[in-house]
Amino acid sequence: MSSVLVPEIPAPGFSFDLCQRNNFLIKKGFQAPRAVKTGTTIAGVVYKDGVVLGGDTRSTENTIVADKNCSKIHYLAENMYCCGAGTAADTEMTTQMISSQLELHRLNTNRMVPVCTANAMIKQLLFRYQGHIGAALILGGVDLDGPHLYCIYPHGSSDRHMYTSMGTGSLAAMAVFESRWKPDMTEEEAKELVADAIRAGVFNDLASGSNVDLCVIRKGSVDYLRPYDVANVKGQRNISYRYKRGTTAVLNKTVHPIIIEGETVRRIEVEPMDTSS
Repeated sequence: MSSVLVPEIPAPGFSFDLCQRNNFLIKKGFQAPRAVKTGTTIAGVVYKDGVVLGGDTRSTENTIVADKNCSKIHYLAENMYCCGAGTAADTEMTTQMISSQLELHRLNTNRMVPVCTANAMIKQLLFRYQGHIGAALILGGVDLDGPHLYCIYPHGSSDRHMYTSMGTGSLAAMAVFESRWKPDMTEEEAKELVADAIRAGVFNDLASGSNVDLCVIRKGSVDYLRPYDVANVKGQRNISYRYKRGTTAVLNKTVHPIIIEGETVRRIEVEPMDTSS
């Protein structure tokens, strides 16, 4: 029951109340909007003392680059972070919701939350919506049992890996991991390996680009390196492409009268086309 002073509290989570209405409109001939293709390269690797997560910074809207420096590595808790690929709004809101639940869990138990708990929470949330939430996630963190790395798919399934990648540039990134990963790597080796995997996605996938972000998670500390490397450096113009006025000749000039409410108004100012810029 709600009133003016006490409004009704909306149900938590995503709302799909209009699905029945949308299906009815589609049967009537309404053209439903098509899904927009997205692109990302995210990766993670387990090294000797922790986890290194990485991602590019290009945000796309189909064939348009919407943002050249977006953040794809999201905070979950002090000991774990999450890389997101897919729909940017879904990855952002999903990680925010899980982050709040993990903080409540930490306050309730008064102890560090295990990484497997976050994995279970994300899987249960995504499975509930059967893939309608476009969030492909790489979860990495360090707890009392050591470093952990999970690959979570939009339909709610997950795998545990020592190295993994997701997104449209994942094949290029995985090729780097398959050829160079080794157990018990040092932190610097792991950072360079993940950075090279993200660079492979940046230079071999049109929907990935711009910078390389890294997040190094150790026991008791986290380094969020943004940016770790600028992969695509913008080139500098070597010469000036501005031309002096009058460079292009005006071959002819025509003056057309404009009639406004029965009156004839003649345009006097006619300038030649400016080709200086």
